Amino acid sequence: MAEQSRADRELVIGSRGSVLALWQAEYIKSRLQAECGLQSRIQIIKTRGDKILDVPLAKIGGKGLFTKELEEMLLSKDIDLAVHSLKDVPVEFVPELNLAAITQRESANDCFLSVKYPNLDALPQGAKVGTTSLRRSMQVKKYRPDLDTLSLRGNVQTRLEKLHNGAFDAIILAQAGVNRLNINTQNVPYITPLDFMIPAMGQGALGIEMRKDSIFFDRIAALNDVQSALCVSAERAFVRTLEGGCQVPIGVYAQFSHNKLTLQAIVGLPDGSEVLQDSIEDSIHIEDRAASENLGIAFAQKFIDKGAKELLERAAKMAFI
Repeated sequence: MAEQSRADRELVIGSRGSVLALWQAEYIKSRLQAECGLQSRIQIIKTRGDKILDVPLAKIGGKGLFTKELEEMLLSKDIDLAVHSLKDVPVEFVPELNLAAITQRESANDCFLSVKYPNLDALPQGAKVGTTSLRRSMQVKKYRPDLDTLSLRGNVQTRLEKLHNGAFDAIILAQAGVNRLNINTQNVPYITPLDFMIPAMGQGALGIEMRKDSIFFDRIAALNDVQSALCVSAERAFVRTLEGGCQVPIGVYAQFSHNKLTLQAIVGLPDGSEVLQDSIEDSIHIEDRAASENLGIAFAQKFIDKGAKELLERAAKMAFI
């Protein structure tokens, strides 16, 4: 589909088909109309990560498990923009594509959910904890080595069903998704933020990906949140420098306050038996994304000097066992 040149035409938003993904796409659709004066419609696209549900994410391999098909539709001009949960977006883009906007971040926390146990400490020895993430598994096992972390695939509704059916004693989800879908104690008796866990890069923020030559690219930049973009840029630079991806045990979180950017990060083995953890802080202007990226790169180099790349290589081998 050749892109029409009219600046007032209806845009096509590409989205995955889960309830959470469609919430995100509808949210961007409403903001496009309210803040950019742009009409749009949503087109559902199935990604490889949506189709393969019986294998842990880390074993599927490859980058862009939840983005590649959307990017192909962008490149063919069948859609105008793709809405992603930013934690799923690879740190490298093909030359024709980039993020037009990063939305204001929701909570970046991870969240504990259970129908029987009020928190992680209350779980009995050997309890089954469901998570899709090596990063989450690493930090749960570091905190409670006795727990059994098991792969939990599928959309949020499927995961909640498995929790209610007793397949797991607890599951871990992103707090942002819990908030967006209005999951509360009427749905699940016990919901507790896991404040000790360092989140994935970009967790809680949405990324709007577009072709850089789109006539709408600059208009959609109006949805960008400067502070969230600053923080996420540092996080993505950290992961890019470590040559990590979305499915590796890396947690990194940036916070900006009083002209200071603070990063904390963790890298380790999925079983939590060996980890590297550190933090860094520097004075930065809120609009200086280049400086935030440089801080993320310097922070990653500290980890590399301590053996982070070798640790991640071992982690990758463990994930495929």
